[in-house]
Amino acid sequence: MPQEPVSLAQALASFSDRWSPRIVTAVNDYDVRIAKVHGEHVWHVHDHTDEFFLVLDGELHISLREREGERTVVLPRGSVFTVPRGTEHKPYTPVPTALLLFEPTGTLTVGDRHDDVPDHVDATTGHALT
Repeated sequence: MPQEPVSLAQALASFSDRWSPRIVTAVNDYDVRIAKVHGEHVWHVHDHTDEFFLVLDGELHISLREREGERTVVLPRGSVFTVPRGTEHKPYTPVPTALLLFEPTGTLTVGDRHDDVPDHVDATTGHALT
């Protein structure tokens, strides 16, 4: 991991892939990832970890299937939200959006259980920032 400051603007400008996060640094056993997203992800569940989202630019919608029923949270720029472990969820964006995420190192972007993964979603544990 870099031992120098990382410009998130420069890091985001260094790639164009959607739903394909880059690891910018690590904190203890967690990756700090950035991603460019647009359109729909996939319904998925992380059985053993929460998932933290910070919207850097754009707007993120997260559909949640909870015990009480299904709902959608909307995160405008500058908002944070944590999806609790074990909660089935599906992120989507109506506009191009940039995110920062905290996830345990090795966490798969499509969770432990998921629907079929479409071609535009990268099922990865994150890519190194180049």
